[in-house]
Amino acid sequence: MQRADLDLLDLRRTYWVASVVAPCPDWSASPGCYSGARFLVDRHTLRPRCDGFASFASKLSCLVWIMRHRSELNAALPGAQVSAVRLDRWLLGLD
Repeated sequence: MQRADLDLLDLRRTYWVASVVAPCPDWSASPGCYSGARFLVDRHTLRPRCDGFASFASKLSCLVWIMRHRSELNAALPGAQVSAVRLDRWLLGLD
């Protein structure tokens, strides 16, 4: 899903996404970023992204996905912790 498609989401539901915060400036997973930059994790490439994302129907399903891919995520996102966050709160900068 792209940010341009947000209006297609059902407002009655809570969507969960995998999120990561850049642990340092010019982070190897996202060259040129600043420390603390927030990204969503692309479900297919396991890379940080600002616009494309995959959502999960529950926090549990998001956490299960993170745990299933933790070794690949650790390799793709060195030094960062991947978290399950609510999409609405992430978009508002609250998570």
